[in-house]
Amino acid sequence: MNIPSNAVSLASAGLIAATLAMPASAANVGTDIADAFKNGQFNVDFRYRYEFVDQDSFADDANASTLRTRLVFKSAEYKDFFVTINMDDVRTIGNGNYNSTRNGKTGYPVVADPKGTDLNLASVTYTGLDGGTIVAGRQRIIRGNSRFIGNVGWRQNEQTYDAATIDYAVTDKLQVFYGYVGEVKRIFGPDEGTPAASWNSDSHLINASYVFSPLFNLSAYAYLLDFDEAPASSSETYGIRLDGKGDFSDDLSFTYALEYADQGDYKDNPADYSESYYLLEAGLGMGIFGATAGYEVLSGDGTDSFQTPLATLHKFNGLADQFLTTPVGGLEDMYLKATAKALGGSFMVVYHDFSQETGSADYGSEIDFIAKWKFLENYSVLAGFGLFDVDNNAPATGPQNDVDKIWLQLGASF
Repeated sequence: MNIPSNAVSLASAGLIAATLAMPASAANVGTDIADAFKNGQFNVDFRYRYEFVDQDSFADDANASTLRTRLVFKSAEYKDFFVTINMDDVRTIGNGNYNSTRNGKTGYPVVADPKGTDLNLASVTYTGLDGGTIVAGRQRIIRGNSRFIGNVGWRQNEQTYDAATIDYAVTDKLQVFYGYVGEVKRIFGPDEGTPAASWNSDSHLINASYVFSPLFNLSAYAYLLDFDEAPASSSETYGIRLDGKGDFSDDLSFTYALEYADQGDYKDNPADYSESYYLLEAGLGMGIFGATAGYEVLSGDGTDSFQTPLATLHKFNGLADQFLTTPVGGLEDMYLKATAKALGGSFMVVYHDFSQETGSADYGSEIDFIAKWKFLENYSVLAGFGLFDVDNNAPATGPQNDVDKIWLQLGASF
């Protein structure tokens, strides 16, 4: 079990400081703190997943059967402070014929769900600000749609951050966020290995959003990422996004999103580059059905490319995860998505066409499908697949193999 002292120290520092500043007697303070923990909320969450991977470059298929058990504790508030602690345990159920990145089974495709027990969250939250909160310690950070900063919640060991953050509503329309990240706890932990379980960080996350109306939501961001263990992933990204939703009629609605970002090298990154990101997306909703068309571009010049190392990448550019790193030739992703709510669940089908941003080469195409159900309040089921079909003339800098992934996931929360 890996419980670094810096996370625990950050998580308790605010509460201790507030306690020392209070004029109440030591006995009363101690009793109040004890009551805050005694009256806290405890939950347990189980998530079992079977993941099958058929990848052309491997003679054997991956069969990953894993169970994540999460213990969640949230204290009651004391002087506008409360503590959150999550413990995660990931276990292999069965023979574990897959490459977890830690089990040494390199003859199988990667399913990045290594076993282990870890301190997932350990933070203290201050709610005494009028319109804002401050969080210190190991925490979950998700900004916007998680395209740049996310928690990678799909994997059994999610990505969390040793950080200090403030989220503040300046007015009822203007929201600002700042975060300083001292360490990134990545999905490959808790044991050390390759890829690294964590990155020491000296990074700054800045967001501001202004809601003019439901039809016009404008946001701007600056992500200054500096990683000791991964200097080639250090970058500065500045971007702007406009999105909104509206109604044509009682039964017909629409959504849209326009986004642009510029990225360059930062701090000790050995490269000297400047790349761009574009997104155009439009959607229609009619009753239980929805449809979305999108065009997303991460540029590349043949040597460097636009990267998003802290994103929840599984959400973007195909569920088969063939573009977790943007190829140096860049990436254009044209996609069509259809959704429906029926039979007590929700359904999604997505078609992707992938090509180089520089030149005209095609990487391939992909079809994704996800079905979800929730029942009896505490239980959930997910089933789906991602089928990537590589182009016969795909450039050497991109994926080279057909990849089929299938999932069955069962969840229970109490």
